[in-house]
Amino acid sequence: MTTPILVTGGTGTLGSHVVPLLREAGHDVRVLSRHGRAPGDGVEYVTADLLKGEGEGEGEGIGAALAGVETVLHLAGGPKGDDEATRNLVRAASDAGVRHLVYISVTGADAVPLGYFRAKLGAEHAVADSGLPWTVLRAAQFHDLVLKMAQGMARLPVIPVPGGLRFQPVDSRDVAARLVELTLAKPAGLVPDLTGPTVYDLADLLTTYLKAHGKRRPMLPVRIPGKAGRAYRAGRNLSLTDTTIGKRTWEDFLADQVR
Repeated sequence: MTTPILVTGGTGTLGSHVVPLLREAGHDVRVLSRHGRAPGDGVEYVTADLLKGEGEGEGEGIGAALAGVETVLHLAGGPKGDDEATRNLVRAASDAGVRHLVYISVTGADAVPLGYFRAKLGAEHAVADSGLPWTVLRAAQFHDLVLKMAQGMARLPVIPVPGGLRFQPVDSRDVAARLVELTLAKPAGLVPDLTGPTVYDLADLLTTYLKAHGKRRPMLPVRIPGKAGRAYRAGRNLSLTDTTIGKRTWEDFLADQVR
């Protein structure tokens, strides 16, 4: 019997792909999330709030979730607070004697001056400074996130399109497969980013989405002001060298969504 691999955020978009892959590889999995559920198919669920370090039930919490765990795959994240949550996890993982901590970050974490990216960079620092053996993978925006953005913008009668805003979206299943590979390998530090195979202007992504759904909307070019605008126009949210490329394109993803 193997020691379980703890996956934080294992019920989210990425976790829903990662957990089955770990099980297929023959590993027991313990999923940490804020909402519990019954165990099944070799997966145990524990509840804890990484921001508070607490669990919902007696004996639960980050420390209890790490009992008997040697490998942690940290996927949990949100619009803010990722740095603080990761520091809480790192402290508990150090106390538990974890041997490999794997973290999913975002491309441009060290280059885009926005709070979300700063929190991701802070989380990276917490992992790297933990004293634990570690691996960090930065990935581009998922197709799922771009889809939500396109759906929201398509509800507007006129779509504002920031000029110079480019993305290289990656499929969450490609990211999941790479993370499982890294999790089951030796700690590797900061590895090459994982991005999708194509760089798109935002207008191209929106046009493709509208066409796939038989919609039309006029688009209005706008300019992103300040440091964030300059960073995006300079492509600092992109990874164009020393990069691992995912296989599934935005067009493939959209076609599956329409079907």
